[in-house]
Amino acid sequence: MSREFDGALIGGRWRRVQGRTRVENPADGSTAGWCGSGTPADVSAAVDAARRASSTWARTSPQERADCLDALIDALRARRDELVDVTVAEVGAPVSVARESHVDLALDVFASAARHARAFEFEAQLGPSLLIRKPAGVVAAITPWNYPLYQLAAKVGPALAAGCTVVLKPAELAPLSAHQFAQAVLDAGLPEGVVNLVPGSGSVVGAALAGHPGVDLVSFTGSTAVGRQVAAAAAANLARVSLELGGKSASIVCPGADLGSAVRATVDSAMLNSGQTCSAWTRLLVPRDDLQSALAIAAEHGTSLVVGDPRAEDTDLGPLISAAQRDSVRAVIDSARRRGARVVTGGTQSPRGLDEGHYLPPTVLADLPVSDPASQEEIFGPVLVVHGYDTVDQAVRIANGTAYGLSGAVFAADEQTAMDVARQLETGQVDVNGAPFNVDAPFGGWKASGIGRELGPVGLEEYTQLTSIQR
Repeated sequence: MSREFDGALIGGRWRRVQGRTRVENPADGSTAGWCGSGTPADVSAAVDAARRASSTWARTSPQERADCLDALIDALRARRDELVDVTVAEVGAPVSVARESHVDLALDVFASAARHARAFEFEAQLGPSLLIRKPAGVVAAITPWNYPLYQLAAKVGPALAAGCTVVLKPAELAPLSAHQFAQAVLDAGLPEGVVNLVPGSGSVVGAALAGHPGVDLVSFTGSTAVGRQVAAAAAANLARVSLELGGKSASIVCPGADLGSAVRATVDSAMLNSGQTCSAWTRLLVPRDDLQSALAIAAEHGTSLVVGDPRAEDTDLGPLISAAQRDSVRAVIDSARRRGARVVTGGTQSPRGLDEGHYLPPTVLADLPVSDPASQEEIFGPVLVVHGYDTVDQAVRIANGTAYGLSGAVFAADEQTAMDVARQLETGQVDVNGAPFNVDAPFGGWKASGIGRELGPVGLEEYTQLTSIQR
């Protein structure tokens, strides 16, 4: 199947755009595909199409919208193999990760959106008042490169379920899966203009979309720095924003917990998608008496992870998305080492035989103060920083002691202890003793990790406006 796309989907039809961008395969530097690059004029045309479709789509019943989502899911499932292949090619995600954590998880999110469209209480009585949840309007969905299809699903699914129309801007580094999605929209027969796609750079297309006066809500996932720019652009039009931003999440291992299981689970989280996961647990906090044992377990497990060709089923870590991202992570490791960090395993050298791609090994750092930049700032690479603590209260203070609050984990010998600690964490989501991810639970951050929530009924509610009618 061709991976050359030169257009934008506007009003149900492909429209050729002027620019053209090469998409690199980060595993070997080859060409993964080609994609168009739009202009502000393309953005305006897409917003106009979404606005024309908005009133009709908003009047459809929740059941009709859920049925459309079901048809979209069927169309995506028909493209599942190609979606996996294109994710491997453009992100460098290992095929097993691309299958489970990118494509199948995205399908689960769409299915959740359809389910909640049918069950959501769009009208509720409160005393003498009737509360009505109406669609927010035209949504600008600006998605990142690390989980391109999943992040798309987390925005487009609930937006459609709520009755909103969408203009989608995928990341310039990984736009190919979004084009496959757009073709699935056509295959599913969604009404013209309900979903529109404009590819291109963040500085041109993203900025034009975030600041467009025809947009009612901007949903953005990416770095905190860019999130602030998006919020400022939207504020000029008093458009609402939903921002899922950076993270520096901590995994707290309480005294008496199963140290081996907790440390290995934390390493797996930190290294998932080559560490390019905003919710990854990138700080491991263990009782000081267990610190050396924890470091030994982390080193052993990190070393056992296979770094290599993302097309191989046994690969655990593929490349980072780009040479710039790899070099940024290298600079963090080198800088931390100069400040006294001990590199327990990993480092800045590409694994043997992988010089062509943007690879780094799983890296574990120790002997840093909790205030060190490596423990305070998001790295977005396969790096875990380990700290010892003296009391659980101190561990909680360390976990809460960053600008971020997106995710976290607590491991304890009993659930009550874990829950007591989890309740104290200033973060949007906490995993207790390795609990599975829940696509219906709200996901989003405190502090510099963002505004608003995605997924489940709370995520659907983000795409609504509230009217109260007194009678």
